[in-house]
Amino acid sequence: MEIREMTAPEEKQQVARQILEGLPEWFGIAEAREEYIAQSAEQPCFAAMGQGKPIGFLCLRETGRDTMELAVMGVDRKYHRRGCGWALFAAAKAYAVVFDKTGTLTYATPTVAEVIPFGGHDANEMLRLAACLEEHYPHSMANAVVEAAREKGLSHEEYHSRVEYVVAHGISSTVNEKKVLIGSAHFVFEDEGCRIPAGEEAAFAALPEKYSQLYLCIAGELAAVICVYDPLREEAKAAVAALHACGIGNIVMMTGDNHRTAEAVAVQVGVDACFAEVLPEDKANFIREEKAKGHTVIMIGDGVNDSPALSEADAGIAISTGAAIAREIADITIASEDLFALVTLRRLSEALMARIHRNYRTIVGFNLMLIILGVAGLIPPTTSALLHNASTLGISLHSMTSLLPEEEKNK
Repeated sequence: MEIREMTAPEEKQQVARQILEGLPEWFGIAEAREEYIAQSAEQPCFAAMGQGKPIGFLCLRETGRDTMELAVMGVDRKYHRRGCGWALFAAAKAYAVVFDKTGTLTYATPTVAEVIPFGGHDANEMLRLAACLEEHYPHSMANAVVEAAREKGLSHEEYHSRVEYVVAHGISSTVNEKKVLIGSAHFVFEDEGCRIPAGEEAAFAALPEKYSQLYLCIAGELAAVICVYDPLREEAKAAVAALHACGIGNIVMMTGDNHRTAEAVAVQVGVDACFAEVLPEDKANFIREEKAKGHTVIMIGDGVNDSPALSEADAGIAISTGAAIAREIADITIASEDLFALVTLRRLSEALMARIHRNYRTIVGFNLMLIILGVAGLIPPTTSALLHNASTLGISLHSMTSLLPEEEKNK
């Protein structure tokens, strides 16, 4: 994937460039437009143009603090990979939203609901072995396994060889000279070729759909399935419906979980499409395909596995409780535990873009009128200068007002 670093002037002009390119050419600056816009970040033609946009962004920050905890990278900390302006512009015009499941649509506080042994193994021993491997992996589901073993008083001493973590797949190690694997169905059955013990296919097919599953295999054979319950966020369904109401045309859930569990969650949440057992590169490829169709795409995730997709999306949004690398790569970090923060972000971004468009039309129209009146000799230069500065002050003061009415802030 390509990550391009931008200079500060480039970052400032991203949104302005797209807006100004849409201005009617009869303003008399059509041929010089590109050269002018390229310089406008440092040498604005109209003072109000230079003042209104940054004040508008500051106003978004203050409005955002009133309505939700929002940190826009590039505003609060540094110039980021594409800049604050582009991220907010993308949030305003997005057509597709891609959700990760675990830790995004769910609370990321999973618990082990059941351990189903296969091949005559003991459930507690399999949980002990799983905890022995999972304690090396800083993931919410791994933590659930370790915590379940602790609650049952199952000590898990280090009696395995070196642990190998395969990103987005699982963990591999050797115990008592036997290869032990734990991870997704794709990892253990397709990549590693493990098999279900003979005669236990029916038990495997009857695994409960409401749980996510971790598959533990020993010496190429399924030894246990650890059923993990990861509750959905209470507001997930309502937040997805609200995003639809805000004009989002395609809401997709992509997860590494198995198909049955993913489809059950998708029905509960109300997303438009669901993709299960996907790898990090699959998420990034899907976003790339959507962008090729001309769609603006937002990706929302919290884990290491989501990083490629967060980088590929027009605007990447991370959950503050997620992995550090996800927060670093994302354009926007939502500190709120409420998914309705995404709805507020959408509305704030739309309000900001509408204000910027309105300000530009007002500025260009008013100053064009001053030029015409001056050329016609109807007003002296001093009056024109006074009115020009008054318009700058007026636009700046208007840009300082709240982006959302008080009644909308409290929705």
